[in-house]
Amino acid sequence: MEYPDPKRKSNMFGKLLMAAAVTALCIIMLKHSPSFSTPTHFSRHEKGVTHVLVTGGAGYIGSHAALRLLKESYRVTIVDNLSRGNIGAVKVLQDLFPEPGRLQFIYADLGDPDAVDKIFSENAFDAVIHFAAVAYVGESTTDPLKYYHNITSNTLMVLKSMAAHGVGTLIYSSTCATYGEPEKMPITEETPQVPINPYGKAKKMAEDMILDFSKNSDMAIMILRYFNVIGSDPEGRLGEAPRPELREQGRISGACFDAARGIIPGIKVKGTDYKTHDGTCIRDYIDVTDLVDAHVKALQHAKPQNVGIYNVGTGKGRSVKEFVEACKKATGVDIKVEYLPRRPGDYAEVFSDPTKIRRELNWTARFTDLQESLGIAWRWQKAHHNGYSSS
Repeated sequence: MEYPDPKRKSNMFGKLLMAAAVTALCIIMLKHSPSFSTPTHFSRHEKGVTHVLVTGGAGYIGSHAALRLLKESYRVTIVDNLSRGNIGAVKVLQDLFPEPGRLQFIYADLGDPDAVDKIFSENAFDAVIHFAAVAYVGESTTDPLKYYHNITSNTLMVLKSMAAHGVGTLIYSSTCATYGEPEKMPITEETPQVPINPYGKAKKMAEDMILDFSKNSDMAIMILRYFNVIGSDPEGRLGEAPRPELREQGRISGACFDAARGIIPGIKVKGTDYKTHDGTCIRDYIDVTDLVDAHVKALQHAKPQNVGIYNVGTGKGRSVKEFVEACKKATGVDIKVEYLPRRPGDYAEVFSDPTKIRRELNWTARFTDLQESLGIAWRWQKAHHNGYSSS
């Protein structure tokens, strides 16, 4: 009589167990691979539909741009780490465009190379509008490394992933801060770029990197250098809601509204001894609706193997004192003003010459009444006392 060998039985069981484990591991790996995943509207190209990645799309400008793109039937993916943006803005957009394949939100940091590569691997983008960036001049002078990392390094991550995954169009959101303090006004696209603060320097580095890359690439590239942004969605769906801890660094419009609402006792105007007609800085204030329109026109006119660089402004400068007076009229509040020494890294006068963008992209600023733009933004502020959390 033969008896079964217990060692042989044990070896057979071990082999079966190992085979089952390997099979299970393969299934898990396949399920996590883009090719095995159930295809979605966002993971495939679709004829007649342009899928745009909007980085920083939960922010002030990015959310307004996403709204405009969605209204014009683009497919939109927003990527944002919410360090400066608002999830409330994304929820507004999701409520407005709930249909499948219209809008998706991905929470991610563009400084994480694995996360960025995963986003590009799992989505079929046709174009990228790159807004994501920290953007306060004063903060950039006190924490410059944050700006070089967040702006220059993160743009490199986006550009590398675009190249690796064959995304053919980039609209880069740059700034007039790359020009520094030019000797002649108005600023044209040929004005020498001599930035005087880390924010402007980091943006110029990103521009230089994009331009160097473009020399051996078929990518369609548009660089928009825009000026001081104000206003909000005329229909009252979106607005500007900076985090409370960033109010001190924020835009003058935000400070005016906070003062008008009594959140702060008044506004602080930094610098009254500039060589301007009233001693305060002069800036070119561009309404966010016009700015978004410029981005859409840039996207529509982008051509392979071509780089377009454009100033986006009104062509007219307004002083800080003039701005404050317009804000007083728009809000109906006699805002208290405190005058202080200059802010580090600021410059006296900056306004654009928009001739090139008007000629080549058929774009011109339409919302140029300062008081009217501030009035529209003020209505949103009054209806959203705690930002998007009160909407």
